Parts: sequence; C-alpha cells; structure tokens
Amino acid sequence: MKFISECSLSKTISQLHNRELTPEKLINNLCDKLDKWDSKIKAFLPEPTRRERLHQDLELLYQKFPNANERPVLFGIPIGVKDIFHTNGFATRAGSDLPPEVLKGNESEVISKLKEAAALIMGKTVTTEFAYFHPGATCNPHNFNHTPGGSSSGSAAAVAAGFCPLALGTQTIGSISRPASFCGIIGFKPSFGRIPTAGVIPFSQSADHIGFFTQDVEGSEIVSSLLCDNWNNDLPEIEGKPILGIPKGKYLQQASSEILSGFYKIIDNLKQLGFMVKSIKMLDNINDVNDKHKLMNAAEFAEVHDIWFSNYRNKYHQASIDLIEIGGRIQSNVLHKAKEGRIQLRSELKQLQKKNNIDLWVSPAAVTTAPLGLESTGDPAMNLPWTYAGVPTLSLPLGLYDKLPFGIQFIGNYYEDEILYKLIKDIV
Repeated sequence: MKFISECSLSKTISQLHNRELTPEKLINNLCDKLDKWDSKIKAFLPEPTRRERLHQDLELLYQKFPNANERPVLFGIPIGVKDIFHTNGFATRAGSDLPPEVLKGNESEVISKLKEAAALIMGKTVTTEFAYFHPGATCNPHNFNHTPGGSSSGSAAAVAAGFCPLALGTQTIGSISRPASFCGIIGFKPSFGRIPTAGVIPFSQSADHIGFFTQDVEGSEIVSSLLCDNWNNDLPEIEGKPILGIPKGKYLQQASSEILSGFYKIIDNLKQLGFMVKSIKMLDNINDVNDKHKLMNAAEFAEVHDIWFSNYRNKYHQASIDLIEIGGRIQSNVLHKAKEGRIQLRSELKQLQKKNNIDLWVSPAAVTTAPLGLESTGDPAMNLPWTYAGVPTLSLPLGLYDKLPFGIQFIGNYYEDEILYKLIKDIV
C-alpha cells in the first residue's frame, strides 16, 4: 500500500535511535505537514503554539533521559490522542459542546504509559460526539469529499496523512478497524480488557477497547508490547503458514459486492502463496448478535451520560439523544443477557477454530470503501461481532477500489494478541 506521506513508526524509531534523524527535525517535519494540510483534513484540534510546545516538551525529555543510550523506545515520537483520553495539559471535549470542565478527569493510564516510554503528545485528534455517530469535521486524506470513518476519525486521518506515526483510538463497535480500512492504514484492536481504559470517557464499559493506528505492522507490535497487560515477548516462532478461516454466511453477506470481490481476490492471492483457506459456515445468528451488542451499548451509554444529559441535554446532538433515550428504556434483564452473549460468542468462536483447525479468521474490515460525504462515518457491521466477543483484530490495507482504500482484518483468539502478530508475519 502506498501511503499519502510515509510516516512508519518502526522506521522513525530506527532513524532516531541510529541518529539519522533528530527529534527536533522530526517535530518540524511533522508540524510542517500539519501546517500545510490540516486546514483541509482537520485531523487535529487546533493548537496555535503546537510546534513551540512540542520543542519545550522535548527539552524536558532530554532532562529526564540525558543518556542517549538509555532512552525509552518511543523517545521523541509525537503521537495523536483521540479527544476522549484525559491528558494532562489538554482539555477533553469528546467532540461535544459540553463545557470541558464538566468532562475533566485523571490522566489516562495509556497516556501515562506512553509518556513513560518518552513519547510526545502531538495533540488531540477529532472524534465524533462522545465516540458515537455524530461526525466531526475530519475528511479522508485520500479524498476530502469522503469520510475517514469514525469514531476515531482524526486519529486515523492523522496517521494516513503522515502527521504522526502513531495515534490512539477506541473501538466500541468498529471505530478502529473501519477508519483504518477507509484511510488505508494499520488498525489494531486488542482483546477486551488487555489495555486498561482508566482515564478514558466511556461509551460502553462492556465493549470499549483501546487501540491505535500506525502505517506499519512492526510499529504496531512495538506499541502493543508497551500497552497490553502481561505482554509475552518470549513466545517461540510459529512454524508453517497459518490456516485462515472465512466466516461464510449471513455475516459476510453484509459486505458490498465490490468489497467482497476485492476481498476474494486477496484470498486467491494468499492461496497462490501457499496459504490454506477454509470457508466455515458461521455467524448465521448475526442479527441477534448485532441486536444484543447495540442494546448493551445503548444501555451503558445512557448510564454514562445520566447526570451530564440531565444538566446539558440541549448541548447533545440528536444521534446521541436518541441513543440515550433508547438506552434508558432497556431493562436490566435484557442488559444482563446481552452481556452474557459476549462470553457465549467468544466460546463459540474458539470451539469453531479448534474443530476446523483454524489459526485466524479473516474478513473485510468494512462493508464498503469510505462513503461520500461527512454526514455518516460508515457501517461497522464487519467489526461488530469481533468487538462483541472481545477478540483481537488487526486491520491491514490491502487494496484500492475506485481510488479509495479498503482493508482486510485478521481475527485471533481472546488474549492471544501476541500470537495474532506472529501468525500474520508471513502475510505482510
């Protein structure tokens, strides 16, 4: 995949480590691109003194880590932060019109970990209102007339445009995998609970996942090893090519004919490279899975916003109002069954993998390419069951249709995120 402006995380880390690039020059290069293009793309929230602030933050890093040979892996790497992560020194607005002081909270654990790894905060990126469907102003860098996807709109667009080599996002239905597909970049969603969500404004506490975007799989794995709890760097290498499973049936039929055509061309290419691919009939209860996940999200979204909504209802956009009102009517027994369904689906997926000797599931990462216009962020149907089950997914850019990117997603077993990365090494 050819990127609009190359900004590989692993390459940038290597250049800094080998002193082929200085952090000062990196900051200036990225700020130059941002100054030139972000008035059109609108990936970041405005910050007039961003460049000066980044150089000041870098000076503090030099004081904290004076020995160049002992600096953490992300030293001097500027990152984009979805504007639902509390970050010291930055207001949190969550794409909403609510007063920032109402939304403030303690700094996100993820931000603290990245700062410990000596990353710099490039700035806050645009999100849909409270990570739901009401879009911000961000455009797709591949075509400004198309959506970048959501809710992690700004983060995906920022990485695709080369404004930063890493940006944080969240996924409650499809808010990492879908924007990654639309913008032609790597999107990683870990297993549920693998990255702590403390310090992030919740959407649905039973479905929220923290993930991130990069332009390279190697860089994505580096960040996963830093952020995922109990990451195991000592797994043995896996011999042989992974056996891939395609979820045949109603789930896959939700994708457009154009996407399915591109998807099967990729599958044919993998077969020619020696990969075994099996079509497994599954997820024919996808309508029930979709309904349970959406009910759970609505109920928990209403819980999160109970006090804010009672005080600031007139500040919410209609899409969020509708979801809160739907969620407020959901009975506790219905919510309980929806939560139970997550564990049941996770178990079913594991059993199917074992029965059919499948290493990874594979599917399109979105039902279409990025839709025209900014009114909608697109359909997350391809991502929903994997988010509901809480299993890890990695979305890769593997094609263009009508000059717009589309991605393919690989799905692993719950809490086997490390194995997912090892299994796709032969593919990428």
